[in-house]
Formats: sequence, structure tokens, C-alpha cells
Amino acid sequence: MSPTRMARLESAMRAVIEFNAAFNRHDVAGMMQLVSDDCVLETADPAPDGTVYSGKEIITRFWQDFFRESSHAHIEIEEIFGFGIRCVMRWRYDWMDTAGKKEHVRGVDIFQVKNGSICEILSYAKG
Repeated sequence: MSPTRMARLESAMRAVIEFNAAFNRHDVAGMMQLVSDDCVLETADPAPDGTVYSGKEIITRFWQDFFRESSHAHIEIEEIFGFGIRCVMRWRYDWMDTAGKKEHVRGVDIFQVKNGSICEILSYAKG
């Protein structure tokens, strides 16, 4: 792999890791600094097709609402790798339900990163 391609791949994985660090801080502004204005987010819920959110403003509102309802949300990166403009992250998502019971689900997100900005997030969950 050429040094330029390697640098691009490392930059993409770094953006995804930084995005998830901001997620774990519930820092929506920090997350949004890493996405493009025309970003597309496809969630895993509701099954089987999820919901599609397009554009930074709409995605920002989604994450604000998400953290308001999921104050204990946490993502543990289990594995991350990339190829070209794609970065794949296998994860475990932990939260607490309304009764205070700890829950979790595992899944995969596929990110597309162009020019250092995340422009697509496709989320898939087990179960």
C-alpha cells in the first residue's frame, strides 16, 4: 500500500475512534465536528431496516434526543479496521434500562470517510 493510501486509512480510523470517544462523553458537538454537512446516518432501529437521517442538522438532533433518553450509553470498540474510504468497527453498546438494569447489544458500524470527515454511518446490530 502506498504511503498516501496508508495515511488516508489511518486518518479515517482516527476520525472514527475520535467520533466514538465523543459518543462515550455524550459530546454531540464533538461528534458533529467529525462529520460532513451531507452525512447520512442509517440506524439499526427499528429492525429490520432501521431509520435514515440525512444532513448534519438532522443527525445532531437525533444524537441530542438519543443521549437525553440514554444517559448511560457507552460504546466499547471490539475491533476496527479499514480499507480505502471505508472503516468497519465491531462494537458492544451498553446502557441501562428505565428500571436500572444493565443491558447490551453487539453489532457493526460501517463508516465512509472522505477528506477527513465521516460522510456515512451504516449501523447493524445483533438480535
